[in-house]
Amino acid sequence: MKAKLADVFQMVVDEQTPVALRAFDGSSYSPPDPVGTVVFRHPRALRYMLGSPGELGIARAYVTGDLDIEGDLHATLTALDEHRREGIRPRDFIRYAERWMLRPAPIPAEEAPASWRRGLAPHTRRRDAQAIEHHYDLPSSFYELLLGPTMTYSCAVFSDPTTSLEDAQIEKVDLICRKLDLKPGERLLDVGAGWGTLVRHAARNYGVQALGVTLSAEQARHASAAIAADGLADRAEVRKLDYRDLDLASYDAISSVGAMEHFGVAHLGSHFAAMRERLRPEGRMLNHAIMRPDSHVSHRPGPFIDRYVFPDGELQAPGAVIAAMNDNGLELRHEENLREHYGLTLREWGRNLERHWDSAVDLVGERRARVWRLYMAMSRIGFETGLIEIHQLLAVNCGARGQSGMPLRLDFSRRGQRAAQSGQETGRPARRRAPSLAD
Repeated sequence: MKAKLADVFQMVVDEQTPVALRAFDGSSYSPPDPVGTVVFRHPRALRYMLGSPGELGIARAYVTGDLDIEGDLHATLTALDEHRREGIRPRDFIRYAERWMLRPAPIPAEEAPASWRRGLAPHTRRRDAQAIEHHYDLPSSFYELLLGPTMTYSCAVFSDPTTSLEDAQIEKVDLICRKLDLKPGERLLDVGAGWGTLVRHAARNYGVQALGVTLSAEQARHASAAIAADGLADRAEVRKLDYRDLDLASYDAISSVGAMEHFGVAHLGSHFAAMRERLRPEGRMLNHAIMRPDSHVSHRPGPFIDRYVFPDGELQAPGAVIAAMNDNGLELRHEENLREHYGLTLREWGRNLERHWDSAVDLVGERRARVWRLYMAMSRIGFETGLIEIHQLLAVNCGARGQSGMPLRLDFSRRGQRAAQSGQETGRPARRRAPSLAD
């Protein structure tokens, strides 16, 4: 290279950056008390980064191990983001490149094809099934290491930053049940049911008849086994099924947790119309999904997420989702942004991955494990800095004359729920609630 990598590194970051560098060309940069060290282990890393400037090239180099980060990955990426120099463009470094660096490097096998190679139309049943398989059909034992005993792959709800991940996840699924005001004997539909945690919790603790649907065969198998082990087979079920293929049965409540990101902006209206068609009058729907902060940001993810994590995933702004719900007969009643909670959730998942790193590598291979390590660290930064958000939207399917069945003021606290159950707020007869795992 015409310049040492350590010299180029210092062109990209400012003098206060607490990140060190060590490179195969023998150069290095060592600030006092670094939070981490960027390591160029192989010249091929430069071919990745110059061949695909930006996050895709960096991701390819990191996934293959040609580029590494020693120390806390999240802290190092945060520091690099905070201390990068403004106005630096990839083409500014071409003059430092040698001819061999411009030769294309082999694309890692873990990378999904570019969007245009997957077919002409996104979000067909076949293409959605392939996208879900790419991300979710890893061994359930890998997700157990990552997610912990609740097997809940969505944002948890923390009472404070020291709350355990398990307690925070149980609070999240119970909060959803409270927002839906579930009652014994009612029918719950859970779209994107994952490994069945919400379905099992609602059936066990709220006495509902719960059906979950997922496009992942591995998730459906795991959920069915867990339901049987809990003795809930008469009240709960998780099927491998596209929500578009559901029959027109009527449900008292519908939950959708972490599923909307896979539907696509062009299909939001038809999705919510299908949900309303299956929701009884005065029934509630809870939509829990990652969203963009505003409509000025592209709904398409960056190339790393699209190629390695969620192919064809799309994120909408809250206003667009609310409009799609309202325009298709679901009246918004409550909205909550849990952005900081997802940062804490990703912190705990990252700790789980590092704690069980060797086992994770044995299960999915080192490169796939490195994809997850990078994905969680980058996503955590996104939630912490407000680049992405997580919203819960509660809506109701009003009756023919506008009746909602909602109380005048909503209270989702456990105290408020117990008061409602005792008839103090609504005048309804008291109903027994089975104890929650979170009580």
